[in-house]
Amino acid sequence: MIFPILFIFATYSVLILSLSKGFNQLKSPGTKRYPSEIAFSILVPFRNEALNLPDLLNSFIALNYPKNKTEFILINDQSNDTSERVIKEFQALHKTINLVLINNETQSGSPKKDAIELGVNRASNPWIITTDADCVVPENWLQAFNDFICSDSLKMIVAPVTYFNGNTFLDKFQLLDFLSLQGTTMGVFGLESKWSSRPFLCNGANLCYEKQAFLDVNGYEGNRNIISGDDVFLLEKMYEKFNEKVKFLKSEEAVVMTSTKKTLRELIHQRIRWAAKTSSYGHAYGKMVGLIVFLANALLITLLMLSIFNSFPWMYFGFFFLLKFNLDFILLYKTASFFNQTQVLKGYFLSSLMYPLFTVFVALLSFRKSFTWKERTFQK
Repeated sequence: MIFPILFIFATYSVLILSLSKGFNQLKSPGTKRYPSEIAFSILVPFRNEALNLPDLLNSFIALNYPKNKTEFILINDQSNDTSERVIKEFQALHKTINLVLINNETQSGSPKKDAIELGVNRASNPWIITTDADCVVPENWLQAFNDFICSDSLKMIVAPVTYFNGNTFLDKFQLLDFLSLQGTTMGVFGLESKWSSRPFLCNGANLCYEKQAFLDVNGYEGNRNIISGDDVFLLEKMYEKFNEKVKFLKSEEAVVMTSTKKTLRELIHQRIRWAAKTSSYGHAYGKMVGLIVFLANALLITLLMLSIFNSFPWMYFGFFFLLKFNLDFILLYKTASFFNQTQVLKGYFLSSLMYPLFTVFVALLSFRKSFTWKERTFQK
């Protein structure tokens, strides 16, 4: 029995250490400022976001970028709250900002993909940026993208996202979990095809790509039947076609902030939605990473149960728990330092006790045939 255990934890150790190495290797952009010449169309699909939209819209106003180089396209996905009124009131107060509101045209089983494709087709600028209605963008956000595009030959840019700091344990748990995903994303980009790796994670809350590149890969053709994944499946197609022209923008100036889920139920449904698309990854590396992480966490729970029933030595369980605890901390510390959120690590020990249970629980639930998202139930 000990040899399969050693193999799984050895594989997990190699994975986390390689991601930590990749994180270090991922270079930050230079400090050179380029003229603000890239024109952006910012797309925001939304549904029932009346409470969050004011913060996002105010952050758009505060952007340090020429107004004639930006347009904001907000796509309403059948909201039944006051979201539309919030946007129209904002338009009336800020007539100098180029902001349009359109209604989504549902044509597939994935409303968000439909909304983004509609927005891309309506966009008049050569570069697209997507974000979410519950986000806040930094003032130099567009300038950071502009400088990165001007400094390199790019087709797609994956950029950093994190949660606002919260006070509750649920807030801190979500932030640590999200930082682990961001650390994995950045680590894989830093490996640059070493270890047979390739990028497989990104976040649609902060994603930038050339409009023509989107059209060249035929948008979401081939995965419109998958409810979520408007970000990762597009990343797969872009990387398959453009490879080295798909990069991560490791810049604090580009960090988009978003909100944690208010309840455990909301969090579980969100993570089920994220986990459900893993089986549809087109490349084996992403599936392999997901499987290794699942096995390590499932094995830790199994060893705990065996130790409780005196079928496995507590000393060995303690060793494997501490091994995983310290390995995860290495990558989490690097990621939290980048986002200036190291204070959240104070809750790391308690979260590390809960994380294996949460991960395995969500993974098992992701095999269900349906899930709830934005007050609607979808079939896988």
